Amino acid sequence: MATRGDHLLKADRSFATGAGLIGRIAAPAFARVLDQLHERLAAGGIHATLPSGERRRIGFHAPGPEPVVQLHSWMALVRLATSGSVGWYKAWERGEWSSPDPVPLFDLFMRNAASLGDTARAKGPMRLLNWAAHQWRDNNPVRARDNIAAHYDLGNDFYAAWLDETMTYSSALFSPPPACGRGPGGGSVNLDPALDTPTPSPSREREGSLEAAQLVKIHLLLDRLQLQPGQRLLEIGCGWGTLAIEAAKRGASVVGLTLSTEQKASAERKIAAANLSDRIAIRLQDYRDIRETFDAVASVEMVEAVGQRWWGAYLDTIARSLRRGGRAALQFIAIRPELFDRYAASADFIQAYIFPGGMLLHEPRFAALARDRGLSWEQVDWFGQDYARTLKLWRANYERAVTEGRLPGFSDEFHRLWRYYLMYCEGGFRGEGIDVGQVTMVKGS
Repeated sequence: MATRGDHLLKADRSFATGAGLIGRIAAPAFARVLDQLHERLAAGGIHATLPSGERRRIGFHAPGPEPVVQLHSWMALVRLATSGSVGWYKAWERGEWSSPDPVPLFDLFMRNAASLGDTARAKGPMRLLNWAAHQWRDNNPVRARDNIAAHYDLGNDFYAAWLDETMTYSSALFSPPPACGRGPGGGSVNLDPALDTPTPSPSREREGSLEAAQLVKIHLLLDRLQLQPGQRLLEIGCGWGTLAIEAAKRGASVVGLTLSTEQKASAERKIAAANLSDRIAIRLQDYRDIRETFDAVASVEMVEAVGQRWWGAYLDTIARSLRRGGRAALQFIAIRPELFDRYAASADFIQAYIFPGGMLLHEPRFAALARDRGLSWEQVDWFGQDYARTLKLWRANYERAVTEGRLPGFSDEFHRLWRYYLMYCEGGFRGEGIDVGQVTMVKGS
């Protein structure tokens, strides 16, 4: 009997996960992968228990994360060595390795990504197969809606069970940059002199909560736009409508774009409840189809879903849609530039199971593409550790929702996949191989 989210569990059917008769026969020989890991882990190390029961310390050449890992089968190393993170997840799901806390392991792998090289990445025919499978799910105008639906149309009730009340599915900001300042009563205020009045943060009662940190993030991004009452804002990837609502409260007229029917329905209900339907229009529309002019553009963690092939088209839309002197503000996730080419040469766990067609940014290359289109690239603020904290809170909320039976229709296998996804991402940000930032772009004359 089919359960909700089955399509994500079966998403690896086109990907190589390191299985097969030859792999099983050769599995014990892959113990040499441990020797490679030992040599190449520059910081931190693994307390490993091998299938034979032998205990081994791997790495420990310098301080760093110290995960505890038990290998139950040599097949786990076959999958890691041949299929990278796609195979490593499959090994975890099959019970071929376990850990009391996988987050430090993902932190370790990301922290040492440069020195590890290809040790824990897909190789040979399996790398090519996974790359081809990822390309097949390219976010072209025909395929993009299916890719978005695969993730975001799991159901509004699903996301409401573990996101905060704002239904914001992107990094919160718990530690605003110094320019934000502190206002009366402990609340933060925007000190941007270009704005007529300061924008207050959430009340002291909510300060420090996930909801409060999400609203701080949203308002800091809106501050970058210097919106004035009556101006038009385009939001590319509007989610469940919270940023659009906050912008409309500032007096803006907002057009929000999404390809998720579930998000559109939920956002419109929330907008109506806020009595802002006259100021906000939510459209089921591809960003490439926009042919209007706006005073400002906002986009929060949407560009990662675009794919490298479409970076230019995404920036074309922003440049085309902005009036001269208009401002755009993005929140985006980037991978360390020196890691990008290896990352882009195959497909990782996230691309195979979670976000089909996605690609993290190479920030310098993306910034160059923006400048080529007459858009500046300025005021970049990074807050990756805030994303690690956000993910940890999401995971705690998710576990509570599962325990309380608030996620009906999803199998135990799906819950394991989703936990792994949240842990994998948290470790990535803790290891500082990936980061999240906000940037301002201004269209020249």
